[in-house]
Amino acid sequence: MLFRQLFDPETSTYTYLVADPETGDAVLIDPVLEQVERDMKLLSELHLTLRYCLETHIHADHITGTGKLRQLTACKGIVPERAEAACADRHIADGENVHVGSIVIQAIATPGHTDSHMSYWINGDRVLTGDSLLIRGCGRTDFQSGDAGTLYDHITQKLFTLADDTLVYPGHDYRGQTVSTIGEEKRYNPRLAGHDRDQFVTLMNNLNLPDPKKIAEAVPANQKCGNAVTTLRQG
Repeated sequence: MLFRQLFDPETSTYTYLVADPETGDAVLIDPVLEQVERDMKLLSELHLTLRYCLETHIHADHITGTGKLRQLTACKGIVPERAEAACADRHIADGENVHVGSIVIQAIATPGHTDSHMSYWINGDRVLTGDSLLIRGCGRTDFQSGDAGTLYDHITQKLFTLADDTLVYPGHDYRGQTVSTIGEEKRYNPRLAGHDRDQFVTLMNNLNLPDPKKIAEAVPANQKCGNAVTTLRQG
C-alpha cells in the first residue's frame, strides 16, 4: 500500500493519499481546495489514477478540493451518510467499505464533532480519525450539530476498541505531530484519559474557542462539494 500524509499549513489540515501500487488506483481523503495543484502533481508523478475523494465530514475550517478534483479526474466524491451534500456521488454508512485496488477502507461512524462524521479504518492497521480523535486532543463540539457526549461515546466505544497498536492519523494537528496509536491516546490524551463521560462533556462545553476563520465560507461551499467556490474562482 502506498500511503502519504500531506499538509496544508494555512489550516493545519492533513490530506491522505492512499493507493494500490499494483493497480495504480488511488483515493484522497479530505483534500483541500488550495492544494489541488500539489495533489494533481503528486498523482501524476506516481502514475496513479484518482478513483475517489473521501470526506470525513463537512468541514468548517477549509474548503474541500473534491469538486475541482472531480472536474479534473472524473473521480467520485464520497461523504458520510446524512451529511448535507446532495452533490456527492455516494453517501457511505457505518461498516461499509470502499475498495481501492486491493485496499479495503472501512467506514466507522464517529459523530460528535458534527452529526455525520466518519473515521476510516484502512487495511486493519491504521485509522484516519478526521476531527473526532486528534493526537492528544479531539475535535470541538460546539457547532455543526456537535455533541460532546456523542463524541465521547464513539471514541471510547468504537475507536478505543481497535487494537492498541493501530496507527492514528488525524485530520488536523497544530503541534507538528503526525501520527499516534490507539494505545497512546488511551493513556495520554488529556481530554479522555482519566475522564468519565460527564467530566469530558463539562470540559468540552467550557473550551470557549473562537469560530474557525473560514466557517462562513467553508460550510456552504462544502455542502456543494466545493463546486460553488470553484466556479466563482474560475469565473
